[in-house]
Amino acid sequence: MKEVAQKIISKTISSVNENPLVVKENGCAACHVLFNLSKEMEISEQNASDLLSEVLFANPDLDCSFIDMVENIHMKRRLMGTAFAIKTREAKDKYIYSNFKNTLAELHSDLVNYGPDIALRKLLLSMISLEIAKNIGIDYHASTEELYYFMRKNDEETHNNLLEFINQLYQRMVNRERK
Repeated sequence: MKEVAQKIISKTISSVNENPLVVKENGCAACHVLFNLSKEMEISEQNASDLLSEVLFANPDLDCSFIDMVENIHMKRRLMGTAFAIKTREAKDKYIYSNFKNTLAELHSDLVNYGPDIALRKLLLSMISLEIAKNIGIDYHASTEELYYFMRKNDEETHNNLLEFINQLYQRMVNRERK
């Protein structure tokens, strides 16, 4: 299964590199690979996401090709954000409110279905990705892929850092409740 996934991922990366227009308008290059993997292997997007991470983690060369493709689409070939900037204030507010509500609903679903550790981990990774995007001056999709690339390369250390933070946070919450 992983060998088939690796071939699909590699083929899709090559396809995007040869013709960047296969990633539609403001679409995400990483998502394009993910959706293609899901479609071709006839698996759910969640399973495809897990498989993509596993394959990239196991194959550093493919991982480098993947991140190079993401950087090319999201950083070199695009100037993202202009479509939002030209909207009216009312349209911007509606867009922001919709995203606000959808994000809260998604986090609530993660909390109910997977527990607080997963929801907190998701929040932490989002915040780290946003900091990277802000500090480097790249879009969120690209910063998320850069973060995941770094985490795959430093799997044990980054996993331990997140667990340490989560455990410290929970401990402070417990200590606060006791007071």
